[in-house]
Amino acid sequence: MDNMKEKWNEIKEKVKREYDLSDISYRTWIEGLQIHSVEGDVVNIMIPSDQANALDYISKKFTNIFIVTISEMFDHDYEVNFLLESKANSLGSASSYDKKPDTSSMENMNHENANLIPRCRFETFVVGSNNKFAHASALAVAESFPMITYNPLFLYGGPGLGKTHLMHSIGHMILDNHPNMKVLYVTSEEFTNEVIESIRSGNAASMTKLREKYRTVDVLMIDDVQNIIGKISTQEEFFNTFNALHSTGKQIILSSDKPPKQMTALDERFRSRFEWGLTADIQPPDYETKVAILRKYAETTFNINIPEEINQYIANNIKSSIRDLEGAVKKIVFLAKLNHVDTANITMDLAEEALRDKIDPNNEVTPKLIIEVVAEHFGIKPEDITSQRRNAEFAFPRQIVMYLCRKLTDTSYTNIAKLLNKKDHTTIIHGCDKIEENLSTDKELQNKIQIIEKKIIPS
Repeated sequence: MDNMKEKWNEIKEKVKREYDLSDISYRTWIEGLQIHSVEGDVVNIMIPSDQANALDYISKKFTNIFIVTISEMFDHDYEVNFLLESKANSLGSASSYDKKPDTSSMENMNHENANLIPRCRFETFVVGSNNKFAHASALAVAESFPMITYNPLFLYGGPGLGKTHLMHSIGHMILDNHPNMKVLYVTSEEFTNEVIESIRSGNAASMTKLREKYRTVDVLMIDDVQNIIGKISTQEEFFNTFNALHSTGKQIILSSDKPPKQMTALDERFRSRFEWGLTADIQPPDYETKVAILRKYAETTFNINIPEEINQYIANNIKSSIRDLEGAVKKIVFLAKLNHVDTANITMDLAEEALRDKIDPNNEVTPKLIIEVVAEHFGIKPEDITSQRRNAEFAFPRQIVMYLCRKLTDTSYTNIAKLLNKKDHTTIIHGCDKIEENLSTDKELQNKIQIIEKKIIPS
């Protein structure tokens, strides 16, 4: 017993190191644990009182880990039992603490009620340089729950880059660890439709029911929150829901296509609240991450390994989003099945045929190509676009280049800035946002962009 107590910190450090626990996971679940007693071959580990609601989670996740670690360190087979500090003085048999209710059916029901996509979990999310911070932030929120680490967590980035996947991953992990918690994921469109329906009914009971649904959850996740902006009634209901949840210490997770500070139509009261917690962005994946995504998707969805040359072909030619990468794999598998080709024998010829409407092998879209096409369209030289000259005749085409480089390639803001000889990538962000904002109202600009895109990617 004394020998084990002396080595307790060493045991915990070994658990952290060998099972690759994050710092926040270690501090949340492991650091406060203490040895209460050793009775024969049973090691009783005490959970501090301030973690009373964590007994089920710690027992489920760490029992086998501590059994292996302790047994290896002391060259003896031990069992491990977790107990709460409040019950330590009346410790009964170890077996009484091991009995857990069968909650599997309740857990499945909770996951479905939360509107979570089964496959969208942390285990199936591919981490790369483009999303490392957003992944770490999402994992921190999920692992530390019910302690509120960041509130709200605000994820932003272009469509199809993994924001929704991370939100569902958080929901799954929280429900896995805390089956009794109420988690709810909705899109902004679903939220808006429910608000409209409640107002249309003209029924106070309908609005009360809506508020009970959204204001009594432990975790609320709203996807594409930018679509709520400007819809007065929906915006007001969301504002009050946000305040009600935040003031009672409930977790809020939001996603958008841009950070709060760039949402120009957003009221200051929203912007300040969105920035109370943590904002994390997701950029388009780089080449290596795209290849990893393709491998993972083919393996987890279709249980196949697509030849590496095909993965490389897709990664080199599809620039826009993860959704498009996954769509490419689906098309290849579908064509293989249609032609009665074994998915273990997919060839490059079949892949090229499947993706011929998505990929023109003779016209890979690059920033250099975009600059050349835009310059030709406006009757200027490519060097004018990459120069420091600020004349309107050059500045406007330059902003279109910025916008199209982001839309049609996976080039980062920083690399676009280098290409255009700009010192700061914020200039690129500003240029992209300006074009994007004007596109919603300027028909002439819409027409220009469409013509240029057709020149870059002939149909």
